[in-house]
Amino acid sequence: MNVAEIQTLEHDVLVIGAGGAGLRAAIECSAQGLDTGVISKSLLGKAHTVMAEGGMAAALGNVNPKDNWKVHFRDTMRGGKFLNVWRMAELHAKQAPARVNELEEWGAVFDRTKDGLINQRNFGGHRYPRLAHVGDRTGLELIRSLQDHGVHQGIAFHMECTCLGLLLDGGRIAGACAYWRDTGRFVIFRAKAVIMATGGAGRAWRVTSNSWEYTGDGLAMAYDAGAELMDVEFTQFHPTGMVWPPSVRGTLVTEGVRGEGGILLNSEGKRFMFNYIPERFAAETADTEAEALDWLDGKEGARRPPELLTRDVVARAIKAEVEAGRGSPKGGAFLDIASRRDPDFIKRKLPSMYHQFKELAEVDITKEPMQVGPTLHYFMGGIRVDAETQMTAVEGLFACGECAAGLHGANRLGGNSLSDLIVFGKLAGSGAAAYIRSLASSPQADDAQIEGIFRSATSVLNRESGENPYLLHEELQDLMGKHVGIVRTGKELEEGIERLGALKQRVANVKAHGQSQYNPGWHEALSLRPMLIVSEAVARAAHMREESRGAHTRIDFEGERDEWLKYNVLVKRGADGELTVTKVERPEPPRHLAEIARAKIEDLEAGKVGADAPED
Repeated sequence: MNVAEIQTLEHDVLVIGAGGAGLRAAIECSAQGLDTGVISKSLLGKAHTVMAEGGMAAALGNVNPKDNWKVHFRDTMRGGKFLNVWRMAELHAKQAPARVNELEEWGAVFDRTKDGLINQRNFGGHRYPRLAHVGDRTGLELIRSLQDHGVHQGIAFHMECTCLGLLLDGGRIAGACAYWRDTGRFVIFRAKAVIMATGGAGRAWRVTSNSWEYTGDGLAMAYDAGAELMDVEFTQFHPTGMVWPPSVRGTLVTEGVRGEGGILLNSEGKRFMFNYIPERFAAETADTEAEALDWLDGKEGARRPPELLTRDVVARAIKAEVEAGRGSPKGGAFLDIASRRDPDFIKRKLPSMYHQFKELAEVDITKEPMQVGPTLHYFMGGIRVDAETQMTAVEGLFACGECAAGLHGANRLGGNSLSDLIVFGKLAGSGAAAYIRSLASSPQADDAQIEGIFRSATSVLNRESGENPYLLHEELQDLMGKHVGIVRTGKELEEGIERLGALKQRVANVKAHGQSQYNPGWHEALSLRPMLIVSEAVARAAHMREESRGAHTRIDFEGERDEWLKYNVLVKRGADGELTVTKVERPEPPRHLAEIARAKIEDLEAGKVGADAPED
């Protein structure tokens, strides 16, 4: 293999991923004078961000003027069960309003209040209506706005290009190796910094809301390069995915349905979520003690509906109803908005949901309830980063968005994902720019690294025989659904880890037939390794964390355990090449942030707490 003959492109910074985080990072890099390239696995505009429907969380205070960054920060920390990186949660809550207003300046068209302000809706875990939205197509509008702005900033977009591995020069990032998905030809990207914005790894599970791109590429590449993965045991199962027909099982049903008044019913027609409100949660979050009792007594007049509890609570409640024999005919629960809102309201506020069910399930949601159930939706964990710069443990490697850990802790609040993208995308871009300015010399990767990455990719095509990649992917999905699902036990996890080890050996012998051009079997085979790395990381981290917290539920270790609040679980590649799992002690939180997070809401609203909190 002659490296000199392989197509080579050079940029100051390479952004891998063209969703909301990647686009915002690229815009920031370009604004700071960097030659910026963006790799997208699919076509521009097809990023998984477009599937985020409900809205982006920001304490604008347009619907309820009591809302502010401190209440948003408090909600985020409590939703994440206090395992969040404190500084990341603070930066997010403080900067989200500016990022949303910036989107509006760039042409984003939001729904409006009667006063002409950006409208905001209720969402699970948020005290006030906080989600700026565009009907139920907010992610699509976010991508459209960023793309329309970004294409005029001199950014180079490389579409339908899949990254295979990162290049290093003495521990510093020097670029990446990739291939064009249509021709199968290799390409080398030389860069001084790389920003990873590749999302999660939901395709390792069968029932998932994630699109085909979500195979854990970014997490695996960062892991291979020496970065640490953190909190990957916290995999969020969204409570409401479609359960029928089988062809669309797992497809997201936005939380906006519940935010606009939809309720969950079991097969007996009972609104069951009143039976699943955690007593401590009710006491901590209700406006008054009387309202807490209203919740627990099942009074429907309570202001904050139990359907908008955090996603882990709602997902487990639906699972419990199904297991108790009170599920819907297709194995989920009924989500009813038809009896709560008139048809015109539903079509105006939830146009995508109306068309989605009409076209895919032949259900008119203005006349009858939907059938929904939990679906693997989001990775709270990911690549460990510095809160201020988003740099990883590898010099010159940055990460933002879903593939980065820290903001969401043990459980993400709905709507925090979209504002996460634009807040930390910008910070990653500015972090990369500062890093590049500090370099005394440009990093250069040796030819041996490049040859190794490409030969590994072609070996899948060159073997005489081997395992079928599609069948191996199905086995992985079955394994993860059974052993690393919505609830877990030590025994199931141990069996899953053992099965993953056996599957890893078989994947090493995978075979894709045909040539590299237009070969989906080759794409499938190449995606198996990153999915296996991330799957093993999730399983081993889940096995180590012997408690139930947020989205990680161990039925053999029920309830949160104070000792585990002191630790994050880290995964990294050992010197022997094997995956190693350790727990690291968390630093003490800044005093002013701890006071805000644990304050009574009335004290925050009255300005009695956090008045001396420093502003950025």
